[in-house]
Amino acid sequence: MAAADLRARIDTSKPHSARFWNYFVGGKDHYEVDRELGDHIKEIFPGLVDVARASRRFLGRAVRHLAEERGIRQFLDIGTGLPTADNTHEVAQRVAPDARIVYVDNDPLVLAHARALLTSTPQGRTAYVDADLYRPDAVVEAAAATLDLSRPVGLVILNTLGHVADHAEARRLVSRLMAALPSGSHLVIGDSTATSEGMVAASEAYNASGAVPYHVRSVEEIAGFFEGLDLVEPGIVPVTRWRPTAGAPDGVPDAGAVPDAGTVPDVDGYCGVGRKP
Repeated sequence: MAAADLRARIDTSKPHSARFWNYFVGGKDHYEVDRELGDHIKEIFPGLVDVARASRRFLGRAVRHLAEERGIRQFLDIGTGLPTADNTHEVAQRVAPDARIVYVDNDPLVLAHARALLTSTPQGRTAYVDADLYRPDAVVEAAAATLDLSRPVGLVILNTLGHVADHAEARRLVSRLMAALPSGSHLVIGDSTATSEGMVAASEAYNASGAVPYHVRSVEEIAGFFEGLDLVEPGIVPVTRWRPTAGAPDGVPDAGAVPDAGTVPDVDGYCGVGRKP
């Protein structure tokens, strides 16, 4: 797609989810309208910044676990958002230089930054697909140009499913995607949750801004995405509590120590990793 066509698709008159989230995680790809909304949300619920940054750290831990401990060498990252530090391909290829990663998004600004994502080790491969979560069959078909779908894949859908208003529809989309992947594939999901009044208020303010709405769900609804899969320990937990790394900003104090319940703060974002039998 030509650069002029991409620019024509970018609307800077109202907030945008990828730019808004990029602002919260400390990125540089956002506009004044996104920062204004971000600052307004911080006044309502400062904890959303913690959710955003903890979710990003969870992504790194989950991808690293799948590459190191589960032998996953292929990743399909849907709703990848704007590139920051430690993107999926960087984490995976740090462990396994031959890993292959396909990023999927339908956002013009993300597409405009695709060159930053489309880097790879010589042994591996990274690709970007301009596609829509609502068309899972098309996503899988496009991903098959880079991934071998007869071998296990790590499907990553982080902070994206909240944009699907109907929970049953969101579950259907996830099920369609997982159905196309072989046994041994893993699902990684994390989303903001309606686990505090502050998060609910922040979600309402965000949805009133003119941005594409984002619907926070219950912990039980997050767990529902993993029906039929074998959950990886510790199961469905706040993003800060999924295998926190010793010495990392999530608050674990001692290298190699197993954190107790009091060392890791909870946030209003839950996650899980499940294996397809």
